[in-house]
Amino acid sequence: MRFADITGQEELKRHLVRSVDAGRVSHAQLFTGAAGYGALPLAVAYVQYLCCRHRHDGDSCGECPDCRQIAALAHPDLHLVFPVNKQGKKSGEAVRSDEFLPLFRELFAERGGCFSPQEWYDRLDLGKTLKGAISAREADEIIRKLSFKSFEADYKTMLVWLPETMNEEAANKILKILEEPWERTLFVLVSEHPERLLPTILSRTQEVAVPRIATEVLEAEARSRGIADPQQARTLARLAGGDRIELEHLLSGGQDAARKEYFELFCTLMRLSYNDKHLELIAWAEEAAQLTREQQRGFLRDAARLLRESYMLHAGIREIGYLWGDELAFCTRFAPFVGSRNIEPLIDQIESAAAQIAQNGNPTIVFTHFALSVSKMIKHL
Repeated sequence: MRFADITGQEELKRHLVRSVDAGRVSHAQLFTGAAGYGALPLAVAYVQYLCCRHRHDGDSCGECPDCRQIAALAHPDLHLVFPVNKQGKKSGEAVRSDEFLPLFRELFAERGGCFSPQEWYDRLDLGKTLKGAISAREADEIIRKLSFKSFEADYKTMLVWLPETMNEEAANKILKILEEPWERTLFVLVSEHPERLLPTILSRTQEVAVPRIATEVLEAEARSRGIADPQQARTLARLAGGDRIELEHLLSGGQDAARKEYFELFCTLMRLSYNDKHLELIAWAEEAAQLTREQQRGFLRDAARLLRESYMLHAGIREIGYLWGDELAFCTRFAPFVGSRNIEPLIDQIESAAAQIAQNGNPTIVFTHFALSVSKMIKHL
């Protein structure tokens, strides 16, 4: 994975190149940003540039053995950790990343490194009840692997994708090595939600914030993918909101299954709320409780987005919105029910529910309370 393979992020690429060329390589770095911004492939490209012996013109060569192995996520000095789980796991059984490394490499190669946590969990076939996690046993394995000498590269690198899925025990185990690693050992953490990390981990890492991809870059990407009409390419790029994964969904002519399900749940919730169908709202809550924890958080994020977009439509500023298709049609009709008097309480309810789900609250209780609370706020304004 060369920097040239990464969509956009030119200024950040130059910054990373300059830091390596100047010998300013922090031993623990935290790449933060949504999956569609390219945080994971950018982290891999950074490691590849650092380890390449023939880098030139601000990029790795892509041809030397180190480059080829890192691009395939198969270098002996590049260790990968990511959230895992499996169906039918026995009590006390340790599940570690190495067992699923071929599957992770496969998805990484297919998607060019840009894929969401839910896409990974779907590839693991975790169903509706399980979620991925990084366990304390995995933390022990991190320390064991980094205790060895490097095989080929100048640096031993531990790349941790979604470190926020570590439990507290696992996070505490790696604190010391994060602060005082062995010589020429590099930690690269790639996080979508750094706010969920322990403050002690945040304080031991140097953040590399990966921003949204520039609209003009996504516009060029849309044109290269067959969108001949400049206005349509510009519209799709703006609607993608700097997210390459979202652009791919738009280019495919629709939404992924998860987002479609979230949208249908949102529409049902708002219709039942407006009509004060309390028994049906309880049934809705039971349906929402059947989603996985990651899907529940995804639904709540999407609900907040749709409410904010509806509020902008209500305020008459449609031109800066990011809706189209069925979402635009529904939110246009729904906009009269979301205004300055209820938008903040509605968002507060979403944030409260999301916090309780993140803390492993009972989802049936959380979503029942959430649905009934929302129903009191949805009125024609």
